[in-house]
Amino acid sequence: MVEERFLLAKERIHEIKRELGVKTIADGTDSAVALLPKEFQSYFSKVADFILMITDTYRYVTEGRLYLAPLEELQERNRALYEDVLPENYESSFGNPAYSVSVLGEEYGKLLCVVYAEMRSMIAYAYEKQQEELAIRMELFLEIYGSFLCALTETKQLPAYEEVKEIFYFFVSDYTREAFVKKLDAMVNPKADFALKIIMESDIESPEYLYYFGEYITENELKTWEHLKELPEETIGLMADTYTEGYRIGFEVGNKDITKKKTVNIRYCLGFERVIRKAVLNFEKIGLKPTIYRAAVSLLQGKGLNRIGYYGAIPNKQYDFDHKDDQALFLDKRLVQVRMEAWQEAYETYKKQAAVFGGPAVVEVFGESPADLKEKKEALHLSESQQKLSVEYMAAAGELQNKYIKGEERSFTIIAFPTPEIGEDYKQIFDEVIKINTLDYALYQRIQQKIIDTLDLGKYVIVKGMGENKTNLKIMLHILSDPSKQTNFENCVADVNIPVGEVFTSPVLKGTEGILHVSRVFLNELEYKNLSLRFEDGMILEYDCSNFENGEENKKYIRDNVLFHHETLPIGEFAIGTNTTAYVAGRKYGIEDKLPILIAEKTGPHFAVGDTCYSHAEEVKVYNPDGKEIIARDNECSLRRKEDSSKAYFNCHTDITIPYDELGEVSVVTKSDEVITIIEEGRFVLPGCEELNRPLDEMIRKP
Repeated sequence: MVEERFLLAKERIHEIKRELGVKTIADGTDSAVALLPKEFQSYFSKVADFILMITDTYRYVTEGRLYLAPLEELQERNRALYEDVLPENYESSFGNPAYSVSVLGEEYGKLLCVVYAEMRSMIAYAYEKQQEELAIRMELFLEIYGSFLCALTETKQLPAYEEVKEIFYFFVSDYTREAFVKKLDAMVNPKADFALKIIMESDIESPEYLYYFGEYITENELKTWEHLKELPEETIGLMADTYTEGYRIGFEVGNKDITKKKTVNIRYCLGFERVIRKAVLNFEKIGLKPTIYRAAVSLLQGKGLNRIGYYGAIPNKQYDFDHKDDQALFLDKRLVQVRMEAWQEAYETYKKQAAVFGGPAVVEVFGESPADLKEKKEALHLSESQQKLSVEYMAAAGELQNKYIKGEERSFTIIAFPTPEIGEDYKQIFDEVIKINTLDYALYQRIQQKIIDTLDLGKYVIVKGMGENKTNLKIMLHILSDPSKQTNFENCVADVNIPVGEVFTSPVLKGTEGILHVSRVFLNELEYKNLSLRFEDGMILEYDCSNFENGEENKKYIRDNVLFHHETLPIGEFAIGTNTTAYVAGRKYGIEDKLPILIAEKTGPHFAVGDTCYSHAEEVKVYNPDGKEIIARDNECSLRRKEDSSKAYFNCHTDITIPYDELGEVSVVTKSDEVITIIEEGRFVLPGCEELNRPLDEMIRKP
């Protein structure tokens, strides 16, 4: 039946192309197609062209021609699939809401732009040979096209906007359940092995295999592949070992039993297959089978701004930004209920697999040129009521996930490497990052313990900026009832967050107050200029930045992308980064603005807004290497879980770092009101931390 539906839809779309090529009937009478305004003829013709290119790609893949084609042919086909939304073509693309609205009008421009974006998800399904996923989207396109022809035939007018919008709404509603089951299947079930087969069975000595995934491939991915091919096997092994060992240690230091787990989810950017292949073998030795799923491409899967899964190049960050709130077209209480029921059904279907799922192991990349993203009035935006619905849905979905994949039993790890786009010093920077990722674990552990011992004497910590940095914060600490056995700060080395280099805690919210300010910072790939957050009793009271001339636009930018539509968020984490080697590397190569938060957070004190680092695992006792229990696992928000867990968590955690050169002071105020300074004017002044200043001294000697 799926085959028949697919072929019928394909033939009908061929007919549409023929229809749209004829403007009037031969005898002079009007046809519905002839009555269709030229701008809509253009839209349906272009989308039909794209769909037919997808059906040709599907045939190309299913016939096996993909695996026999020379590199030039693969590259030509790959570019053709993504060409329409590339920056140089985007101004006249129906994937651009500004263009679509200018041509098709306010209502239809927004709606049909989203429809086209959903059609573009078909690229992935063609390569995965998911014929039904292709068929249902082709049928959606045909139903919308048909609604225009019917209305024009009967009334000689365009269909009512609400009627066409309803077609899309029911497409989402009807197929959400199946999509969620497939999404969870891909995460927890090792049998879903499309990407794994490519990684483990392809000839990775030649770059053709990169085009088998169906992702956009650029020089960035090709040069990454080329550089890794040039590296000695020992270096590849070191990269993979650091990554997988960090995952194992994460369970160990979190006091969690990894032997209960059978699967690990690998997430990465294409080009790193040589490392991933070795990591797969490493995980198998630990007793874990990998799941490797594609980052969401469809609204049915919950596609958003950030890619979670495996992915290739981002064809156009502005396109992603323009479509981040596409769910505003249909999000309502009924659909939230449908989604929650779908998740419940999916988790029940895969509850055995969910119970033995260990969590994600992530390889991040950094170095891409910052994108000058524009907020467009033509793009869809969530209404106030939809923002509240979104927050409620995320809370409920997070609570449900924790029921089946228990937070106190799972862990994760994250490691990052640069991409060639970082500049001409790419290879040297890559080597430097390997060095940073493999710094002396024991050395940092010893130095950080000295910092922790000092911090544990305190009632609160003072953090101040210097120069133009306006930071002035007071961070309250938990009371240690037995300092000989308890501590507030975790001694974090290379486990879940690689590289080494931080001590962190969950502050007491009551009494935590002041201003956090950073002159420039990148959070989740978005740039913020003069980001300022004011806290009262640990909660964000006011916020601002200087990205836009209009103050309301600045506030909306932060609310959407830092607060994630919450009215406020708590300080979930306070940490002191100790990795001066990473800081100096950033300065040496001029890449401070390109370092991922994973590394950047180690280059100065940082604060996370949102949930604590112990979210959903507060009851698990965690110990430092010195044997002391870390008791600061809760704050006043997370404690609400004991009455109503839906009010305890925010399902976000965003780290904001103050770099050493903007840092005036980090001091702890003891119970006897003595002030002990740890960092002063960007240098560690606490006795026993002198080693951390050596990279800073070398930077001064070698400007």
